[in-house]
Amino acid sequence: MNSPGSRPASSPPADPAPVPGAGATLTSGPVGKPPAGRTGTDPLSWLRRLADLHNLSLVGVLAVLIAVGGFTKPDEFLSTDNLQLVLTQASVIGVVTVGMTFVITSGGIDLSVGAMVALASVWATTLATQDYGLGGILLCAVLVGLGCGLVNGVLIAYGGLVPFIATLAMLASARGLALQISDGRTQVVTVDPVLDLGLPDSYVLGIPPLVIIFAAVTVLGWLVLNRTTFGRRTVAIGGNAEAARLAGIDVKRQRLMLYLLSGLCCGVAAFMLVVLTGSGQNTNGNLYELDAIAAAIIGGTLLSGGRGTITGSVLGVLVFTTITNLFALNNLQSDVQQIAKGAIIVAAVLVQKGRSTP
Repeated sequence: MNSPGSRPASSPPADPAPVPGAGATLTSGPVGKPPAGRTGTDPLSWLRRLADLHNLSLVGVLAVLIAVGGFTKPDEFLSTDNLQLVLTQASVIGVVTVGMTFVITSGGIDLSVGAMVALASVWATTLATQDYGLGGILLCAVLVGLGCGLVNGVLIAYGGLVPFIATLAMLASARGLALQISDGRTQVVTVDPVLDLGLPDSYVLGIPPLVIIFAAVTVLGWLVLNRTTFGRRTVAIGGNAEAARLAGIDVKRQRLMLYLLSGLCCGVAAFMLVVLTGSGQNTNGNLYELDAIAAAIIGGTLLSGGRGTITGSVLGVLVFTTITNLFALNNLQSDVQQIAKGAIIVAAVLVQKGRSTP
């Protein structure tokens, strides 16, 4: 017999009082519904949808440009040769843009990409290097790009220099060294296997080899940024470097690796430019840094870091290359072309600012 007021022996013990904030993700919401992180209110899900919408808008812009080209110069613009030319021209700056996208996503900047392309192309086309054939030219271009990227990365990550200053110094130094090596002359390539890569006979199913290289770099870049720990760390550093450091990420090493990646892309782009032009010049890669930054920005990569998209950057490259091609076919002034590019960049930045404003 239980005494008055006592708990029956068969009654289960009372649940302890819930601790505020503890287990909220497990107990909140009706049974059967997914956690809050998988619903439409998830910020990451919203950003993914926003990125898809942005990419679709770029595809729409590209479609409009193609329609304009087909209307104004149907025979020239829509020809197979011209489409191959557009894709080939987009390939070189596209590879540089992939590396730039990683750097900007991390909250950095690289103003030296054009100068690194010039230096790598000149160094890879000296007579001494050409004696080693195609492999020697490719290896030299890649090593020069990696070397420049290493210097940038060490100065920024371990030297404490601001990326703008460090890469600006590399821009001046690499251009000067390229001029010194070439003595201001065009270095003509005499290695037949290199020259053959730019001929129609080397096309695979009608696709130029440079376009295939660009596609491979794009796919690898997308996988690394979106499906690897390296990519997640890059985004984390760009969002908040101090929080990333407290979370156990080696911020300095990550930044070093990012500038090495940018240098690697510049080395590959330099080799592609040598194939395309059949020469190495100290003027190669002129204004590539501005084109790469612009393509990444209009593609949806935040200039302040924390968000990047390889797909958007590639679409940005295609938009700019198509505009250049349209202006050339219609015999329009190059200064008008630059004005149009500037307007597009300003519009893209304003759209980003409007989206980021709460």
